[in-house]
Amino acid sequence: MMRVGIVGASGYTGVELARILAGHPDIHLTVATSRQYAGMPLAEVFPNLRKRVDVICENLPPEELVDRADFFFTAVPHKTAMDIVPMLLAAGKKVVDLSADFRIRDASIYEAWYQEHTSPHLLSEAVYGLPELYRAQVRKARLTANPGCYPTSVILATTPLLRAGLIDPSTLIIDSKSGTSGAGRSASVGSLFCEVADGFRPYKVGGSHRHIPEIEQELSLAAGTPVTVSFTPHLLPVSRGILSTIYATLTDAGKAADLHALYAETYRDEPFVRVLPAGALPATQHVRGSNCCDLSLIQDVRTSRLIVMSAIDNIVKGASGQAVQNMNLMNGFPETTGLMGAPFFP
Repeated sequence: MMRVGIVGASGYTGVELARILAGHPDIHLTVATSRQYAGMPLAEVFPNLRKRVDVICENLPPEELVDRADFFFTAVPHKTAMDIVPMLLAAGKKVVDLSADFRIRDASIYEAWYQEHTSPHLLSEAVYGLPELYRAQVRKARLTANPGCYPTSVILATTPLLRAGLIDPSTLIIDSKSGTSGAGRSASVGSLFCEVADGFRPYKVGGSHRHIPEIEQELSLAAGTPVTVSFTPHLLPVSRGILSTIYATLTDAGKAADLHALYAETYRDEPFVRVLPAGALPATQHVRGSNCCDLSLIQDVRTSRLIVMSAIDNIVKGASGQAVQNMNLMNGFPETTGLMGAPFFP
């Protein structure tokens, strides 16, 4: 039984980690940190965990954490993670970091979008934790950078086309919508019920969302050439889910290709990617609570554009579920352990 710790257990990704790990047969959650709720059982902070999780929240410095677990998830804000992770690694622990601190390979790009990076020496070692692309590297990693939620939905949807040269990467337009849990648990006016319910709005318009460099990094690697995207996120009046709709112009090769067959073959053996039957469309309610990514594509013959659609649960495949998937790979557990529950419906 492997001992696991969650650093930053009082946010939505923290509670989702605890929920998933409660059903994992090979781990024991031994420590969960929270400054705000120190001394309280995690199951009192999140009553959905009653009779499932018995850990007490603690406010511990990294040096006191290292002997409490063998493996750590760092579910803390950007900048905080880069100050904690080096100490955990130095103590011989493996880590999946759910912040953005180790996702961007180029420190100068990270600093242009976030802040100064105080652990740049780890960027070349950190593995980008999208198992469908980097499974072999994740298996060998001691530090995995868990992808962002929007990037997960976009990269899985777009990579097969870019690798095969079937779309013009300069024409990529990405229109994504997310539930409010993507904004985190901290109180803010913009995510209050009365501000969100019965409405639908864009935000971070005009190339200002921090997930853009992460998306462009991975799509550029897939295309073998620099890729710049137009990305506009929107806020949905729901708690969970991301639906990304991606538009691109087909190349001549793309117009002639069997695109559905390409996706079916690419993801044939992937346990969590579901390529929908031709004509079927993804919906957030069909992946809710699961580690699944549903993909569908429609060719607009009139405009020679391809429309690719992707649905995930932003807290599961977009965060904590993928983090557990990476943990499984890093420790030699079956990749799907603890993650095969069907989506919630309705």
